[in-house]
Amino acid sequence: MTQRLVLVVGATGSIGRLVVEEALKTGYAVRALVRDIRAAKALLVRAERIRGDLTEPASFEAAVRDVDAVVFTHGSSGDSRTDAERVDYGGVRNVLEALKRPAHIALMTAIGVTNRSGAYNQSTGIHDWKRRAERLVRASGLPYTIVRPGWFDYNGPDQHRLVFLQGDRRHAGDPSDGVVAREQIAQVLVASLASSAALSKTFELVAERGAAPQDLGELFGALEADQAGSLDGCLDPADMPPADEPQSVRSDLTRIASRATRKVNYGD
Repeated sequence: MTQRLVLVVGATGSIGRLVVEEALKTGYAVRALVRDIRAAKALLVRAERIRGDLTEPASFEAAVRDVDAVVFTHGSSGDSRTDAERVDYGGVRNVLEALKRPAHIALMTAIGVTNRSGAYNQSTGIHDWKRRAERLVRASGLPYTIVRPGWFDYNGPDQHRLVFLQGDRRHAGDPSDGVVAREQIAQVLVASLASSAALSKTFELVAERGAAPQDLGELFGALEADQAGSLDGCLDPADMPPADEPQSVRSDLTRIASRATRKVNYGD
């Protein structure tokens, strides 16, 4: 049986490194998209490393070649609206457009991503751009899972019982929204690639007091799938009308969706 090849975008980040290790441990071949090969060498010794910049599609053509799945764990610094658009959103758009064959997508965004009125989003726009990236994935027609983790590693030593939520109703903007270990985020992202129960699901990921689950299949299976043809998660608030989006975003969505509706031959 041919080993499936997973591309990890954001592979040198705090979650991406763990995704690389989890995917290797699970039995996947792993390719890491990195901006600096030398800096990544010590971190990703067992993965294939290919240099590329998410904002320059021509630079990562080799990275997307022949991949069976893509796990996005990348993110901008959150200091700039421009970076949020170019990296958090543009990186997803660029990879989706560069794919030459259908691939399973696992996209990590963030809990509270639908909170448009919070101070963080008002100053950076990062939630809006991450949410637009989610919409691109849903519009692509590719198999996908979208994971919105809580605050990284704010969990206590007895806090590993995973809880999957939907509707993104926690908008405090602090760890009271939910916490989860980075290692468990990586485990969920990788597990979603092999679970039919995780297909077309969007959920928030947090941990409560208790032991880690041995099997994630039941948690995936209990989730409601996103409505076919919808740009948003199944229970998300309807507060971001597509018709009011920037023209560039509407054009991106139309272009991405056309590949799915026309069943484009990815080899073209």
